[in-house]
Amino acid sequence: MVAALYVAEGIPAGIFHDLVQVWLLEAHGASLTELGLISLLAMPWTFKALWSPLVDRTGTAASWISGAMLAVGLVTVALPFLPPGPPVWIMLGLLTTASATADVAIDGYTATVVPADLHGRVNGWRVAAYRGAMLVCGGGAVAAAAWFDWRVIFGAVGVATCGLAVWARRLPSVDAPEQTTSEWLHDLWTWLRQPGSWALFSFVLLFKMGDAAMAPMVKPFWLKGAGLGLAELGLISISIGALLTVLGALLGGELATRWGLFKALWVLGAAQAISNLGYMAAAAWPDRYMVYGASMIESFCSGLGVAAFLAFLMRVCEAQQAATRFALLTALSMVARNLIGAPSGYLVESWGYTAYFGFTFLLALPAFALLPAVHARVQGAMQD
Repeated sequence: MVAALYVAEGIPAGIFHDLVQVWLLEAHGASLTELGLISLLAMPWTFKALWSPLVDRTGTAASWISGAMLAVGLVTVALPFLPPGPPVWIMLGLLTTASATADVAIDGYTATVVPADLHGRVNGWRVAAYRGAMLVCGGGAVAAAAWFDWRVIFGAVGVATCGLAVWARRLPSVDAPEQTTSEWLHDLWTWLRQPGSWALFSFVLLFKMGDAAMAPMVKPFWLKGAGLGLAELGLISISIGALLTVLGALLGGELATRWGLFKALWVLGAAQAISNLGYMAAAAWPDRYMVYGASMIESFCSGLGVAAFLAFLMRVCEAQQAATRFALLTALSMVARNLIGAPSGYLVESWGYTAYFGFTFLLALPAFALLPAVHARVQGAMQD
Protein backbone atom coordinates (compact mmCIF):
# COMPACT_ATOMS: atom_id res chain seq x y z
CA MET A 1 0.00 0.00 0.00
CA VAL A 2 2.79 2.45 0.91
CA ALA A 3 4.63 1.64 -2.32
CA ALA A 4 1.51 2.37 -4.38
CA LEU A 5 0.99 5.66 -2.53
CA TYR A 6 4.49 6.80 -3.39
CA VAL A 7 4.09 5.78 -6.99
CA ALA A 8 1.18 8.24 -6.95
CA GLU A 9 3.39 10.87 -5.32
CA GLY A 10 6.28 10.30 -7.74
CA ILE A 11 4.32 10.60 -10.98
CA PRO A 12 3.71 14.40 -10.79
CA ALA A 13 7.36 14.97 -9.82
CA GLY A 14 8.48 12.99 -12.87
CA ILE A 15 6.11 14.97 -15.07
CA PHE A 16 7.23 18.37 -13.78
CA HIS A 17 10.97 17.86 -13.25
CA ASP A 18 11.74 15.50 -16.14
CA LEU A 19 9.05 15.22 -18.80
CA VAL A 20 7.94 18.87 -18.92
CA GLN A 21 11.48 20.27 -18.79
CA VAL A 22 12.66 18.22 -21.77
CA TRP A 23 9.40 18.82 -23.66
CA LEU A 24 9.80 22.60 -23.24
CA LEU A 25 13.48 22.43 -24.22
CA GLU A 26 13.00 20.27 -27.31
CA ALA A 27 9.49 21.08 -28.54
CA HIS A 28 9.41 24.81 -27.73
CA GLY A 29 13.10 25.79 -27.56
CA ALA A 30 12.93 27.14 -24.00
CA SER A 31 16.04 29.03 -22.81
CA LEU A 32 18.14 28.12 -19.77
CA THR A 33 16.85 31.21 -17.96
CA GLU A 34 13.24 30.25 -18.69
CA LEU A 35 13.81 26.69 -17.46
CA GLY A 36 15.33 28.05 -14.26
CA LEU A 37 12.39 30.40 -13.69
CA ILE A 38 9.86 27.63 -14.33
CA SER A 39 11.19 25.99 -11.16
CA LEU A 40 9.24 28.72 -9.31
CA LEU A 41 6.04 26.94 -10.38
CA ALA A 42 7.04 24.23 -7.92
CA MET A 43 6.33 26.65 -5.05
CA PRO A 44 3.08 24.85 -4.07
CA TRP A 45 5.28 21.98 -2.88
CA THR A 46 6.93 24.52 -0.59
CA PHE A 47 3.77 26.28 0.60
CA LYS A 48 1.66 23.12 1.04
CA ALA A 49 2.02 23.54 4.80
CA LEU A 50 -0.40 26.49 4.55
CA TRP A 51 -3.35 24.22 3.74
CA SER A 52 -2.07 21.06 5.47
CA PRO A 53 -4.26 21.67 8.59
CA LEU A 54 -7.32 21.56 6.30
CA VAL A 55 -6.18 18.18 4.93
CA ASP A 56 -5.29 17.00 8.45
CA ARG A 57 -8.62 17.90 10.04
CA THR A 58 -11.25 17.46 7.30
CA GLY A 59 -12.26 14.63 5.01
CA THR A 60 -10.28 11.42 4.65
CA ALA A 61 -6.86 10.66 3.23
CA ALA A 62 -8.55 8.59 0.51
CA SER A 63 -10.74 11.47 -0.69
CA TRP A 64 -7.91 14.03 -0.69
CA ILE A 65 -5.47 11.75 -2.51
CA SER A 66 -8.00 10.56 -5.08
CA GLY A 67 -9.29 14.04 -5.95
CA ALA A 68 -5.83 15.55 -6.22
CA MET A 69 -4.47 12.75 -8.41
CA LEU A 70 -7.47 12.99 -10.73
CA ALA A 71 -6.65 16.70 -11.24
CA VAL A 72 -3.00 15.84 -11.99
CA GLY A 73 -4.06 13.26 -14.56
CA LEU A 74 -6.44 15.58 -16.40
CA VAL A 75 -3.91 18.42 -16.52
CA THR A 76 -1.25 16.07 -17.87
CA VAL A 77 -3.50 14.95 -20.72
CA ALA A 78 -4.25 18.59 -21.61
CA LEU A 79 -0.70 20.04 -21.48
CA PRO A 80 0.64 19.19 -24.98
CA PHE A 81 -2.48 20.66 -26.63
CA LEU A 82 -1.80 24.12 -25.16
CA PRO A 83 0.25 26.90 -26.79
CA PRO A 84 3.55 27.74 -25.05
CA GLY A 85 3.59 30.59 -22.56
CA PRO A 86 0.99 31.55 -19.93
CA PRO A 87 -1.51 28.71 -20.68
CA VAL A 88 1.19 26.11 -19.99
CA TRP A 89 2.43 27.96 -16.89
CA ILE A 90 -1.10 28.14 -15.44
CA MET A 91 -1.68 24.42 -15.98
CA LEU A 92 1.70 23.56 -14.48
CA GLY A 93 0.78 25.63 -11.43
CA LEU A 94 -2.48 23.68 -11.13
CA LEU A 95 -0.58 20.39 -11.47
CA THR A 96 1.91 21.24 -8.73
CA THR A 97 -0.84 22.52 -6.41
CA ALA A 98 -2.86 19.32 -6.79
CA SER A 99 0.29 17.22 -6.36
CA ALA A 100 1.29 19.13 -3.21
CA THR A 101 -2.16 18.49 -1.73
CA ALA A 102 -1.85 14.77 -2.46
CA ASP A 103 1.62 14.81 -0.86
CA VAL A 104 0.21 16.23 2.38
CA ALA A 105 -2.38 13.46 2.62
CA ILE A 106 0.00 10.67 1.55
CA ASP A 107 2.83 11.68 3.90
CA GLY A 108 0.49 12.17 6.86
CA TYR A 109 -1.25 8.86 6.25
CA THR A 110 2.06 6.98 5.97
CA ALA A 111 3.56 8.59 9.08
CA THR A 112 0.44 7.55 10.98
CA VAL A 113 0.31 3.89 9.95
CA VAL A 114 4.04 2.94 9.84
CA PRO A 115 5.58 1.89 13.22
CA ALA A 116 8.72 3.74 14.37
CA ASP A 117 11.02 0.71 14.22
CA LEU A 118 10.35 0.38 10.48
CA HIS A 119 10.89 4.03 9.49
CA GLY A 120 14.31 3.46 7.91
CA ARG A 121 13.40 0.36 5.93
CA VAL A 122 9.97 1.62 4.86
CA ASN A 123 11.43 4.91 3.65
CA GLY A 124 13.91 3.00 1.52
CA TRP A 125 11.01 1.27 -0.21
CA ARG A 126 9.12 4.54 -0.27
CA VAL A 127 11.91 6.22 -2.23
CA ALA A 128 12.16 3.17 -4.49
CA ALA A 129 8.47 3.46 -5.38
CA TYR A 130 8.70 7.23 -5.84
CA ARG A 131 11.75 7.01 -8.09
CA GLY A 132 10.27 4.06 -9.94
CA ALA A 133 7.31 6.25 -10.85
CA MET A 134 9.70 8.98 -11.99
CA LEU A 135 11.57 6.36 -14.04
CA VAL A 136 8.45 5.41 -15.97
CA CYS A 137 6.69 8.78 -16.18
CA GLY A 138 9.81 10.94 -16.40
CA GLY A 139 12.81 9.17 -17.90
CA GLY A 140 10.86 6.46 -19.69
CA ALA A 141 8.53 9.02 -21.20
CA VAL A 142 11.46 11.22 -22.29
CA ALA A 143 13.17 8.25 -23.95
CA ALA A 144 9.90 7.35 -25.68
CA ALA A 145 9.83 10.84 -27.24
CA ALA A 146 12.35 9.57 -29.78
CA TRP A 147 9.57 7.36 -31.24
CA PHE A 148 6.19 8.75 -30.15
CA ASP A 149 4.42 12.09 -30.40
CA TRP A 150 4.43 14.21 -27.24
CA ARG A 151 0.61 14.11 -27.10
CA VAL A 152 0.62 10.30 -26.97
CA ILE A 153 3.21 10.32 -24.17
CA PHE A 154 1.42 12.90 -22.03
CA GLY A 155 -1.89 11.11 -22.62
CA ALA A 156 -0.55 7.73 -21.45
CA VAL A 157 0.95 9.22 -18.29
CA GLY A 158 -2.26 11.14 -17.54
CA VAL A 159 -4.50 8.10 -17.94
CA ALA A 160 -2.26 6.04 -15.63
CA THR A 161 -2.50 8.81 -13.03
CA CYS A 162 -6.29 8.78 -13.22
CA GLY A 163 -6.19 5.02 -12.63
CA LEU A 164 -4.29 5.55 -9.39
CA ALA A 165 -6.86 8.14 -8.36
CA VAL A 166 -9.58 5.50 -8.64
CA TRP A 167 -7.52 3.01 -6.57
CA ALA A 168 -6.85 5.59 -3.81
CA ARG A 169 -10.59 5.85 -3.08
CA ARG A 170 -10.35 2.42 -1.39
CA LEU A 171 -7.70 3.28 1.23
CA PRO A 172 -8.79 2.22 4.74
CA SER A 173 -9.53 5.10 7.08
CA VAL A 174 -7.52 5.87 10.26
CA ASP A 175 -9.27 6.93 13.44
CA ALA A 176 -8.03 10.26 14.84
CA PRO A 177 -8.71 11.61 18.35
CA GLU A 178 -11.32 14.34 18.60
CA GLN A 179 -9.78 17.75 19.39
CA THR A 180 -11.07 21.28 19.43
CA THR A 181 -9.27 23.77 17.23
CA SER A 182 -7.61 25.40 20.25
CA GLU A 183 -6.37 22.04 21.55
CA TRP A 184 -5.03 21.13 18.12
CA LEU A 185 -3.22 24.47 17.74
CA HIS A 186 -1.79 24.21 21.26
CA ASP A 187 -0.27 20.80 20.47
CA LEU A 188 1.23 22.12 17.23
CA TRP A 189 2.68 25.20 18.96
CA THR A 190 4.17 23.03 21.72
CA TRP A 191 5.91 20.90 19.09
CA LEU A 192 7.20 23.94 17.19
CA ARG A 193 8.71 25.63 20.26
CA GLN A 194 10.52 22.67 21.81
CA PRO A 195 14.14 23.55 22.77
CA GLY A 196 16.48 23.15 19.81
CA SER A 197 13.75 23.44 17.19
CA TRP A 198 15.70 26.24 15.46
CA ALA A 199 18.45 23.68 14.68
CA LEU A 200 15.94 21.09 13.49
CA PHE A 201 14.23 23.43 11.07
CA SER A 202 17.50 24.92 9.82
CA PHE A 203 18.87 21.43 9.17
CA VAL A 204 15.77 20.42 7.23
CA LEU A 205 16.09 23.58 5.14
CA LEU A 206 19.77 23.05 4.33
CA PHE A 207 20.29 19.28 4.03
CA LYS A 208 19.28 19.04 0.33
CA MET A 209 20.59 22.48 -0.66
CA GLY A 210 23.44 21.17 -2.81
CA ASP A 211 21.26 18.71 -4.72
CA ALA A 212 18.55 21.32 -5.14
CA ALA A 213 20.95 23.82 -6.67
CA MET A 214 22.35 21.31 -9.16
CA ALA A 215 19.12 19.63 -10.28
CA PRO A 216 17.75 22.28 -12.73
CA MET A 217 21.01 22.42 -14.68
CA VAL A 218 21.74 18.70 -15.05
CA LYS A 219 19.60 18.17 -18.16
CA PRO A 220 20.78 21.37 -19.89
CA PHE A 221 24.37 20.29 -19.15
CA TRP A 222 23.79 16.94 -20.84
CA LEU A 223 22.10 18.41 -23.92
CA LYS A 224 23.90 21.76 -24.31
CA GLY A 225 27.05 21.68 -22.16
CA ALA A 226 28.27 18.16 -22.98
CA GLY A 227 26.49 17.91 -26.33
CA LEU A 228 24.93 14.53 -25.65
CA GLY A 229 21.69 13.30 -27.20
CA LEU A 230 18.10 13.06 -25.99
CA ALA A 231 18.16 9.24 -25.97
CA GLU A 232 21.35 9.26 -23.83
CA LEU A 233 19.77 11.69 -21.39
CA GLY A 234 16.64 9.59 -21.08
CA LEU A 235 18.51 6.29 -20.74
CA ILE A 236 21.55 7.15 -18.58
CA SER A 237 20.70 10.25 -16.55
CA ILE A 238 16.98 9.75 -16.02
CA SER A 239 16.22 6.04 -16.43
CA ILE A 240 19.39 4.32 -15.20
CA GLY A 241 19.79 7.22 -12.76
CA ALA A 242 16.38 6.45 -11.29
CA LEU A 243 17.27 2.76 -10.95
CA LEU A 244 20.50 3.64 -9.17
CA THR A 245 18.64 6.02 -6.87
CA VAL A 246 16.24 3.19 -6.05
CA LEU A 247 19.15 0.88 -5.19
CA GLY A 248 20.76 3.63 -3.12
CA ALA A 249 17.50 4.29 -1.30
CA LEU A 250 16.97 0.61 -0.47
CA LEU A 251 20.51 0.35 0.87
CA GLY A 252 20.23 3.71 2.66
CA GLY A 253 16.96 2.73 4.32
CA GLU A 254 18.43 -0.55 5.52
CA LEU A 255 21.58 1.17 6.83
CA ALA A 256 19.46 3.77 8.64
CA THR A 257 17.58 0.94 10.35
CA ARG A 258 20.79 -0.89 11.34
CA TRP A 259 23.02 2.09 12.20
CA GLY A 260 20.47 4.50 13.62
CA LEU A 261 19.35 7.74 12.03
CA PHE A 262 22.18 10.06 13.03
CA LYS A 263 25.08 7.90 11.93
CA ALA A 264 23.22 7.40 8.65
CA LEU A 265 22.72 11.15 8.23
CA TRP A 266 26.44 11.82 8.75
CA VAL A 267 27.78 9.09 6.48
CA LEU A 268 25.14 8.95 3.78
CA GLY A 269 24.69 12.73 3.75
CA ALA A 270 28.44 13.13 3.17
CA ALA A 271 28.30 10.72 0.22
CA GLN A 272 25.40 12.72 -1.21
CA ALA A 273 27.34 15.99 -0.99
CA ILE A 274 30.66 14.66 -2.35
CA SER A 275 28.96 13.14 -5.40
CA ASN A 276 28.30 16.67 -6.76
CA LEU A 277 32.02 16.98 -7.38
CA GLY A 278 31.71 14.28 -10.02
CA TYR A 279 29.63 16.63 -12.17
CA MET A 280 32.19 19.37 -11.62
CA ALA A 281 34.90 17.04 -12.98
CA ALA A 282 32.67 16.00 -15.90
CA ALA A 283 32.06 19.65 -16.79
CA ALA A 284 35.82 20.36 -16.71
CA TRP A 285 36.58 17.31 -18.89
CA PRO A 286 33.31 16.67 -20.77
CA ASP A 287 34.13 13.21 -22.05
CA ARG A 288 30.99 11.14 -22.68
CA TYR A 289 31.98 8.45 -20.18
CA MET A 290 32.98 10.99 -17.54
CA VAL A 291 29.46 12.40 -17.76
CA TYR A 292 27.96 8.91 -17.56
CA GLY A 293 30.04 8.07 -14.49
CA ALA A 294 29.27 11.34 -12.71
CA SER A 295 25.56 10.84 -13.33
CA MET A 296 25.49 7.29 -12.01
CA ILE A 297 27.50 8.07 -8.87
CA GLU A 298 25.37 11.13 -8.08
CA SER A 299 22.14 9.19 -8.59
CA PHE A 300 23.19 6.33 -6.28
CA CYS A 301 24.46 8.67 -3.55
CA SER A 302 21.32 10.78 -3.77
CA GLY A 303 19.30 7.66 -2.97
CA LEU A 304 21.50 6.93 0.04
CA GLY A 305 21.01 10.41 1.46
CA VAL A 306 17.31 10.84 0.80
CA ALA A 307 16.30 7.54 2.46
CA ALA A 308 18.05 8.54 5.69
CA PHE A 309 16.61 12.06 5.49
CA LEU A 310 13.01 10.94 4.99
CA ALA A 311 13.26 8.41 7.82
CA PHE A 312 14.51 11.27 9.99
CA LEU A 313 11.55 13.47 9.01
CA MET A 314 9.08 10.70 9.77
CA ARG A 315 10.67 10.17 13.18
CA VAL A 316 10.55 13.82 14.26
CA CYS A 317 7.04 14.59 12.99
CA GLU A 318 5.50 11.84 15.15
CA ALA A 319 2.12 10.24 14.42
CA GLN A 320 0.07 13.04 16.04
CA GLN A 321 -0.86 15.79 13.52
CA ALA A 322 1.29 13.85 11.07
CA ALA A 323 -0.01 15.46 7.88
CA THR A 324 0.60 19.02 9.12
CA ARG A 325 3.96 18.36 10.77
CA PHE A 326 5.32 16.38 7.85
CA ALA A 327 4.08 19.05 5.45
CA LEU A 328 5.88 21.76 7.45
CA LEU A 329 9.14 19.81 7.37
CA THR A 330 9.00 18.79 3.73
CA ALA A 331 7.94 22.30 2.72
CA LEU A 332 11.04 23.65 4.42
CA SER A 333 13.20 21.18 2.51
CA MET A 334 11.56 22.29 -0.75
CA VAL A 335 12.38 25.97 -0.18
CA ALA A 336 15.94 25.22 -1.23
CA ARG A 337 14.93 23.46 -4.43
CA ASN A 338 12.59 26.21 -5.54
CA LEU A 339 14.55 29.33 -4.59
CA ILE A 340 18.11 28.15 -5.24
CA GLY A 341 16.99 26.68 -8.56
CA ALA A 342 15.56 29.96 -9.89
CA PRO A 343 18.91 31.72 -10.57
CA SER A 344 20.70 28.51 -11.62
CA GLY A 345 20.46 29.23 -15.35
CA TYR A 346 21.79 32.76 -14.89
CA LEU A 347 24.69 31.54 -12.74
CA VAL A 348 25.67 28.86 -15.26
CA GLU A 349 25.62 31.43 -18.05
CA SER A 350 27.83 33.72 -15.91
CA TRP A 351 30.23 31.18 -14.31
CA GLY A 352 30.08 28.11 -16.54
CA TYR A 353 29.07 24.59 -15.53
CA THR A 354 32.36 23.66 -13.82
CA ALA A 355 32.34 26.50 -11.28
CA TYR A 356 28.61 26.19 -10.69
CA PHE A 357 28.71 22.46 -9.92
CA GLY A 358 31.60 23.09 -7.50
CA PHE A 359 29.48 25.76 -5.83
CA THR A 360 26.66 23.24 -5.29
CA PHE A 361 29.05 21.07 -3.25
CA LEU A 362 29.82 24.00 -0.93
CA LEU A 363 26.09 24.61 -0.45
CA ALA A 364 25.72 21.09 0.98
CA LEU A 365 28.17 21.62 3.86
CA PRO A 366 26.41 23.95 6.38
CA ALA A 367 23.80 21.31 7.31
CA PHE A 368 26.43 19.08 8.92
CA ALA A 369 27.38 21.75 11.46
CA LEU A 370 23.80 21.57 12.81
CA LEU A 371 23.66 17.80 13.37
CA PRO A 372 24.86 17.82 17.03
CA ALA A 373 22.17 20.33 18.01
CA VAL A 374 19.56 18.40 16.02
CA HIS A 375 20.52 15.19 17.82
CA ALA A 376 20.05 16.92 21.18
CA ARG A 377 16.63 18.24 20.08
CA VAL A 378 15.40 14.80 19.01
CA GLN A 379 16.73 13.04 22.09
CA GLY A 380 15.10 15.63 24.35
CA ALA A 381 11.74 15.19 22.61
CA MET A 382 11.92 11.41 22.98
CA GLN A 383 12.64 11.72 26.71
CA ASP A 384 9.71 14.12 27.14
